[in-house]
Amino acid sequence: MSEQKKDRLFAEQEQAISDFDFGENTAEVFDDMLDRSIPQYRELQRMMGELAGEMATPGSRVYDLGCSTGITLRSVDQTVDPEATLVGLDYSRAMLDKAQENLADQHASGRVELDEADLNEGVELHNASVVILNLTLQFVRPMNREALLESIVEGLNPGGVLILVEKVLGNDAFLNRLWIKLYYDMKRRNGYTDTEIAQKREALENVLIPYRPDENIKILRRAGFDEVDMFFKWYNFAGFLALKA
Repeated sequence: MSEQKKDRLFAEQEQAISDFDFGENTAEVFDDMLDRSIPQYRELQRMMGELAGEMATPGSRVYDLGCSTGITLRSVDQTVDPEATLVGLDYSRAMLDKAQENLADQHASGRVELDEADLNEGVELHNASVVILNLTLQFVRPMNREALLESIVEGLNPGGVLILVEKVLGNDAFLNRLWIKLYYDMKRRNGYTDTEIAQKREALENVLIPYRPDENIKILRRAGFDEVDMFFKWYNFAGFLALKA
């Protein structure tokens, strides 16, 4: 596993902020970025591993869509039946290279497969018992999200599940502003400056498009999931478990 480098991507004041991307510079600091930017991230990883361990079946495939550096694949590797294959898909070559470095042993043994895929074009899944979208769907263009979810439902075995974690909007404007204020307070506690917070917010503005929790549940049901429940909520972050009966 590679050494975790500190996220300083937005530390310097810039005249113009480019849209956030998942290239080489981001891949180098992504693990630290998640640790300091996502509330309860280590507990979320434990929960996703726990849920995947409960739902994955021997001989099936467990997919992490938007696998980035392989953090979630490491979590599920510890809990999922050894007869299952773990598959990580990401459109960023830099992220996949980092994932292969972090999962070298699992990749060499055939336990983990890594490949490039653009989720905006949908996915073709085979023999899937668990699919994970961890802070990924929010980066898929809204016009493509329902089609992606439909392709996931089609690729899931009966009894299979989708584990979805997303940044979310509040149902009320006042509460939404409060959740965001408290989220930025958390980032300051974790060492980010006001400059870093403001510049990253600007970089993400046209790239990360969140839905309200009820909108996420509706789109999951429209896509064909039979049961949907929320397993995690922290201010403006939420986790959902969607079941194909």
